[in-house]
Amino acid sequence: MRNSIEFVVHGAYALFTDPLTKLGGEKLSYQVPTYQSLKGIVESIYWKPTLLMIVDAVRIMNPIRMESKGIRPMDYSGGNTLANYTYLRDVRYQVRAHFEFNMNRPDMAYDRNEHKHHNIMKRSLQAGGRRDIFLGARECQAYVEPCEFGEGDGFYDGYGDIHLGNMVHGINYPDETGRNQLEVRLWNPVMKDGIIQFIRPEQCTQVRVITDMEPKHFNHANVESADELFAQLEEGGNP
Repeated sequence: MRNSIEFVVHGAYALFTDPLTKLGGEKLSYQVPTYQSLKGIVESIYWKPTLLMIVDAVRIMNPIRMESKGIRPMDYSGGNTLANYTYLRDVRYQVRAHFEFNMNRPDMAYDRNEHKHHNIMKRSLQAGGRRDIFLGARECQAYVEPCEFGEGDGFYDGYGDIHLGNMVHGINYPDETGRNQLEVRLWNPVMKDGIIQFIRPEQCTQVRVITDMEPKHFNHANVESADELFAQLEEGGNP
């Protein structure tokens, strides 16, 4: 697609938490990244409220390996407690994603310039992203760089199908769906020769409402002036 990017993201550790394991204070990572975690990485590379980031596919490059660590998280009553977190170790993923305009944000209609946003996104990717990159958790620092999706050898090339069971796909926010509620999406992914092709958020049939929520409202004048400032900085001018 004209407005797509392809990149590789890698790090020493990743923690794509299975929410079922968080009830007792422990954390266990999924075997592969979720759609929502990859969307967060794309938004860390470049984000604007004008855009909706869509993750198309991920390619698992390294073998799936786990490592458990004893952690001392802060206790709500003060002090520390003990917990075991199970991380993915030595991870590397190729990702393909693209953006679309958020039609639930009519206040941003003036900013729907596909060519501008795509060029800024590509420059941001070359620079390693606009914000810090994490693989599921704050302590899992990662790095991104451009690549061609499918290049190089992956551990699961020719491996066949791996059914990953029921997983969280992502979160539906009111400003992206137009519904005044926060929702969670579930799905059943299949990894084929190391590649997971993501379905679009609206194609998920397992959707559960978490709570009622209204979209955030921004002052149009402030947003427009901030956009002008970023545009000048991107072009190398003086604000």
